[in-house]
Amino acid sequence: MGCLVQAVQVCQYHTGVGEKPGRIGFTREIYPSGVFIFRFKNKYQGRIEVESRGFLDRYFKLKEHGTTVRTEVIAGITTFITMAYIIFVNPNILGTTGMDKGAVFVATILSAIVATMIMGLFANVPFALAAGMGMNAFFTYYVVGQLKYSWQSALAMVFLCGIINIVITVTKLRIMIVKAIPDSLKNAIGAGIGLFISLIGFVEGGLVVKNPDTLVQLGDFSKPTTLLTLIGLIITALLMVLRVRGAILLGILITTVIGIPMGISKIPEAVVSLPPSLAPTFLQLDFSHLLRPEVGFLGVITIIVAFSLADTFDTIGTFIGTARRTNVFDDANGEIKKGSRFPTKMDRALFADAIATSIGALLGTSNVTTYVESTAGISAGGRTGLTSVITSAMFVLALFFAPIVGIVPSQATAPALIIVGVLMLGAITNINFEDFSEALPAFATAVLMPFTYNITNGIAAGFIFYTLVKIVTGKAKEVHPMMYIFAILFVLRYAFLKA
Repeated sequence: MGCLVQAVQVCQYHTGVGEKPGRIGFTREIYPSGVFIFRFKNKYQGRIEVESRGFLDRYFKLKEHGTTVRTEVIAGITTFITMAYIIFVNPNILGTTGMDKGAVFVATILSAIVATMIMGLFANVPFALAAGMGMNAFFTYYVVGQLKYSWQSALAMVFLCGIINIVITVTKLRIMIVKAIPDSLKNAIGAGIGLFISLIGFVEGGLVVKNPDTLVQLGDFSKPTTLLTLIGLIITALLMVLRVRGAILLGILITTVIGIPMGISKIPEAVVSLPPSLAPTFLQLDFSHLLRPEVGFLGVITIIVAFSLADTFDTIGTFIGTARRTNVFDDANGEIKKGSRFPTKMDRALFADAIATSIGALLGTSNVTTYVESTAGISAGGRTGLTSVITSAMFVLALFFAPIVGIVPSQATAPALIIVGVLMLGAITNINFEDFSEALPAFATAVLMPFTYNITNGIAAGFIFYTLVKIVTGKAKEVHPMMYIFAILFVLRYAFLKA
């Protein structure tokens, strides 16, 4: 109706050459394409093309962002293909804690559906979320494996991390914390987590094994499991080099198929089925056993802060890195909401990411975070939240392919861990190693994560070394007060508590 009124107004005041403005009679023909053909009584005939904007165009502001529904759909599917590997990897990793793999599969997908939908509808940006790589490893191999917490207690920590993220996002403290930490340490944390993930992949796939004399050594390639991991790594690496979309997912699927004749991959009885029960992990959080003597209150706080910091750095890095190359967070198109607690798209995106972690914990998975693989969809032209909505819809379809998850062996997902580690390690190139005061803290952060099999140790070492180096070199004023607080807390933890 709005388009018709606009067309009538045009007809009222533009009746033809030499004609005086005024209302005249006309007949009209309306076509689905949005083209109106007007035939006037005074022999003039006109063709007026009136823009007809649908609901999706208006809600997501597609025209203002220079995109179309078709482009957004393609971008959403592209993002899903590049990050769908988490459907296979996450149940395998969290399953080692004793969690039911079927329930984790459902929790992984449901959390991705809800979080990505919120990101699209609330923030109107083309980012997808799911259980984060690195955080699931930290959850499994450190919190549960090394500290001997139950997975229920670990979920409670993740939930508290989500609450903290919500609070610090609403109060703007999240951005303040990020600004307080120097870029060198931010990049080092990303690189260190990448090394840590890669080490897990090498060990899980049998490429690196223990040695009583040298600590570690190369695995035995005469074993079918080790050989399959190597084959999968080569295939995935080649697909990445060739820039094939969804290379990691394709690598997992191809390796799984190769593992069938090798007797490693077990063929399921069906491909499509109703989703497994979520009951084994749903609302299974245990807060009663968080405070343990050997860990202590500060130790628990450190773990939760480590979860929060890693989640925060990953999200901010993804947002900022993408914003530098595109106009995704450009609010010039009228999306600034004055008077709102979340006036800009960046504010709304950070809030959507913050609530995702708590949602994931309630469902039964580790930290849910914004995926850097979203850049694949953005590269395909995605500019609005419609891309995220499409990605979310793809996860809904994936919910009914649970039997496929059971066929995927750890040897097929191990290469994915290694490749993700390679991608995360790239952050180290942004560190100025010519300046030793920047290089030392960054080095300690990155290498102590894999060397001590502990992400928190790396973060602690980096914070402590950075503040000490700056004090000794007379640059104490360059250190943000929050850095001193964190450094003191870490020193107290290692001085009075069991590491």
